[in-house]
Order: sequence, then structure tokens, then C-alpha cells
Amino acid sequence: MIHRMQPLPLPLDGITVVAVEQAVSAPFATRQLADLGARVIKIERIDGGDFARGYDTAAAGLASHFVWCNRGKESVALDLKDPRGLEVVRRLIVDADVFVQNLAQGAAARLGLDAATLCAAHPRLVAVDISGYGASGPYAGKRAYDMLVQCEAGLVSVTGTPDLPVKAGIPVADIAAAMYAFSGVLAALVRRGTTGRGGPVEVSMLDALAEWMGHPLHHVMHGGTPPARTSLAHAVIAPYDAYPTADGGRVLLSVQNDREWRRLAEQVLDRPELADDPAFATNPARVANRERTDALVAEALGALGADEAVARLENAGIACARLRDVQEVAEHPQLTARDRWRQVGSPAGPLRAMLPPITLPGGEESRMGAVPGLGEHTGAVLRGLGLTDRDIAELLRDGVAR
Repeated sequence: MIHRMQPLPLPLDGITVVAVEQAVSAPFATRQLADLGARVIKIERIDGGDFARGYDTAAAGLASHFVWCNRGKESVALDLKDPRGLEVVRRLIVDADVFVQNLAQGAAARLGLDAATLCAAHPRLVAVDISGYGASGPYAGKRAYDMLVQCEAGLVSVTGTPDLPVKAGIPVADIAAAMYAFSGVLAALVRRGTTGRGGPVEVSMLDALAEWMGHPLHHVMHGGTPPARTSLAHAVIAPYDAYPTADGGRVLLSVQNDREWRRLAEQVLDRPELADDPAFATNPARVANRERTDALVAEALGALGADEAVARLENAGIACARLRDVQEVAEHPQLTARDRWRQVGSPAGPLRAMLPPITLPGGEESRMGAVPGLGEHTGAVLRGLGLTDRDIAELLRDGVAR
């Protein structure tokens, strides 16, 4: 008789998260928790909800940021300036395992929803404050949006062309803070499992992105010169850039050592004599002669189509990649071959979404729930707290709930 093992439950089954959140940093953090099985109750404003709902209408009429960061949550719309709305949140926190907020600096404290206050009242609670610059210091009260923090963290100074600094094309400061908040929650839950106590977690966007500046930051702090902006090239390695191909594509390659340069010269450039040429034989020489090095590579790849260029580079053992646009990523053969796409529900109907990067073999697949409409779960959550239909109707009538 064959006994089939039941799949393991998702790691956060049974964990309840309450989030007073907006934009990207906190919503993306709590979406990771929802994907891993947590119940996430998202508290939104009654007048429009999370303002990320209004960023665009690209996802079948819904905002692409909101769709990305908020699947699998329950939306409860409350006016927290009304004591009755705030009391609902406090009652939800009583039975919650995790609370997350990224309100403007000082707003959570005025409501009594800051991590320190909540953890003092609820010792088992893990409470997370996400801010732009942290709770203290001269920047504590500054408004913090992703692009501003990219500038303050120095990311923009090392990104772009020699003549033009540019921001990253994704909200990297928000994402960095979100992922540290996510991992901070997981660490605090593990600690609670051994000590019985939760505790506050603080994450700032500046701290998170400054940590990600590790290589250039440590290079400069320890005596090096600030790295130059080199577009797609590498400041201290050559050849390492994207080169046009005959069919209009662009292929990026990276030669990491002199053995690879020899293979590139012999098998791709068809110039074996370059392997021992003093102008190119070592990486310092190739960097010093970067224009000549790049010209040799560009000439060779410019005579090939992108497919042939990639094939020849891979056969030579040279790391390479296509320079893909976003639409090409949505159709990426590797993502398709690994079955990384799913559909999730939404008020606009099914929407395509990517499986979370964390794969846990032997367990259930990540819980990719629907994207909620504003206030979609208000009634159900309030009833779960014991409010009667008459109580709920009164809150709706008075504009405390939606």
C-alpha cells in the first residue's frame, strides 16, 4: 500500500497580520507574508483607500503598483480619526501576531499605533514601523519618497552615464525597506517561538538602501575613489558592456578573468593573437585600453544576430545576457519553462501574476489570493469582531467605515 505524504502547510498559516499601510514599502512586505499563508488585514482610508490605488489604470483599470503589492489581503476601510474606527483597529490588534505601519512620521504615535506603544501593551505582538529616515535624527521628520531616498543614499550618484546621473527604474528604496521588514518579521516570529515575546521592529528606507550601497560605500570609506557612472559598463572590468548585434538586439557580456579573455579572443572574436597582446592580455590593460577593447568586441558581435552571438559566447564559456525590454521579460522563455506565471482574482477579473521567488518544495504552493476592492472585507471583518449588522450599518452611515 502506497502512502502519499500530505504537502506541508504554508509557513505562516495561522498568523494574522494587521497593516495600516500605503504605497509600496509596507504593502510589499505584507504581501510576502500573505503569499506565505498569513492572513493580512489591510486598513485603508475611506476616501480612496491606499493612494497607490490611484497611481495608474494599467492593470485592466486597476493600478499596477497596487495589484503587485496587495494580492491576498482583506481590505477594511476605516476612518482612524474617528475614535470608533481606531477602536476597531485596536480590537483587531488584540488577536493579531503582527502589526505593520508606514504612516507619515509621527502619525502612528499620535494614534497610539507605533511599535513601542503596541508592544508594551501586547508583549507577544511583533510590531513594525517603516519610515523614510528613522524615528530620530535631523531627517526624522522629512518627507520620504523612493526617488528622494535614492538620492540621499547615493544610489543615483553611481547610476547612469558619465554625464547624467539617473534613478533606478524600479522603487528600489521601497523594495529594500519592504524586504528588511519582511525578514525582520520572520526573525521576530522565530524569536517569539523561543521566548514567547514579540517586540518592535524598525526599518527605514535610508538604512535599507544605504546597506545595499555596500560595494561603492565600502570602497570609498576605506580609501578608494568614488566609482564612476559607466552606464552598462563596469568601472573596473573590461570587456563588460552591452554591444549591438546585426539584427538590432543588444547582448551584454562579462569577461571576469584573463582565461576568459583568451577564449573570447580565440572563439568569438576570431583574433587569437589578442590573447597574448600586452594591450589586452590582462584586465588592467584592457581597462586602460577600454575603447579599443570595446571596439574589437563590438565589431565581432555587430556581424552576428543576437541568437548567434549568444550561442557563440555560451559555447566559449563567456557569461552573457540579452538586453531585454519589459515586454520580453513578461514572455521570458525561462520563466515560462519553469511555470512561474499564475492568475489572481481582482475586481477587474483575473490578472496575470508571477509566483513569489521563495519556492518551498514539498509544501503547498504560495497562496496568491485576489487583489481586494476598497473595503471589500469591511463587513466580514467587523462581524468577526462581534459587531452586529446594526452596529456596522451605523458605522457605514456615519462614514467611519466603508
